[in-house]
Amino acid sequence: MGGTFPGRERRRGGGIILPAPAFARSGRRILPSAGFGGIAASTGASPTGVGHLEESVLTNGIRVLTEAIPGVRSVALGVWVRQGAAHESLHEAGASHLLEHMVFKGTTRRSPRQIALELERLGGSLDAFTSREHTSYQARVLSEHLPMALDVLADLVLDPLLREEDLELEREVVLEEISTVEDTPDDLVFELHGEVMWGEHPYGRSILGSRDSVEELQAETLRRIHRERYRRGELIVAAAGHLEHARIVDTVAERFGDLPGVEIPAVPVVDYSTGGPRVDLKVERDTAQTHIVFGSRTPPRSDPERYPQSLLSAAFGGGMSSRLFQRIREELALAYTVYSFQSFYSRAGISGVYVGTRPEGADRAVEAIREEFAKLAGEGLSADEFREVKDQVKGQVMLSLENTASRLFRLAGFALYDQPRLTLDQLLDRIESVTRDQVMEAAERSFHPERQAVLRLGPS
Repeated sequence: MGGTFPGRERRRGGGIILPAPAFARSGRRILPSAGFGGIAASTGASPTGVGHLEESVLTNGIRVLTEAIPGVRSVALGVWVRQGAAHESLHEAGASHLLEHMVFKGTTRRSPRQIALELERLGGSLDAFTSREHTSYQARVLSEHLPMALDVLADLVLDPLLREEDLELEREVVLEEISTVEDTPDDLVFELHGEVMWGEHPYGRSILGSRDSVEELQAETLRRIHRERYRRGELIVAAAGHLEHARIVDTVAERFGDLPGVEIPAVPVVDYSTGGPRVDLKVERDTAQTHIVFGSRTPPRSDPERYPQSLLSAAFGGGMSSRLFQRIREELALAYTVYSFQSFYSRAGISGVYVGTRPEGADRAVEAIREEFAKLAGEGLSADEFREVKDQVKGQVMLSLENTASRLFRLAGFALYDQPRLTLDQLLDRIESVTRDQVMEAAERSFHPERQAVLRLGPS
């Protein structure tokens, strides 16, 4: 399907504002999901640059959120379905992602080529991704082509053919994606670490599924998931750019209004109070580097601790000025790439560190990172560092709003995670109101070296 990497959970920066804390897998290209911005904005114009945000709920429960942005001529829009890897049973692992692929193989009204050509011939783009907890289909077009884009998205979501003969072909594409991950150690290490971190909980499974599960998936299984989860309520439609809310609501009601509403099953509960398993595992692999991931469980997206957690992650490994970059790369020259990451889901979250280093430096890198964990957990942030990271995070929030795609995913985050809609100013106030004591408490819980699950992938 073209595109860059097939969508593993990308982890970069401090996992704060960058619009990809819950990274997704797609056969097309990596697209972001809502970051910190997923809890910002409300109906009405904001003096700090947020456009006019409105929300309507159809009688069947479908939520329509829009943000009119002055000064642009395009629209980013998407449809979200509450169906992801965390909703799958073990023997159906990878079904959500495979279904996302299959809808592009043709609908009752469009062939695969027509789907690809419909928006591209107008200069627009069409994409999709699957994450832990939802599947998304998005488009970006000039504002005058918005009705066509919404019609294409509705066609994909509501009326895919899901033919057996298409499944056999697309199954091979997904198996190639799995092979790509297996041949990319800095991706594979996250897959392996997730299995250790979450155990039997579905958060620990690959979004792609396993070779065995993908090979066994049948077209009827995909049709059932589509029938039960795509064709009912709890869909979310969002758009940001040059638009009129009422016209979008009318179009969504026309195309989606007949779908009956239904309550979507929740993701299984997971215990995050202990931080998860405490292990140090080594997986042998013939690679030029040793790839290492640290991680501990954190509270979920809705927990207020997310704010101090995010500040900590930014200070720890969110940029060139962070502790990890300065210590591991600048002072010790042990790595080219080192960063912290965070992902917040509905039931829990994860906070951790990635580093890639030559095998002879792996033990030293692990020791140095543990030392930095211990300092952070024992001392917290200095007054100067605390002030600097607040300014950094607030700047990232505001800069992210200059991108219509970021605003789109931010809109969807309101509905996906039932977040309170704060104005940008209110969000900045929340960040500013975090105290050093709160940061210290979060550091003691999630950044202590003894609370980390560590996995190394590389030569023996």
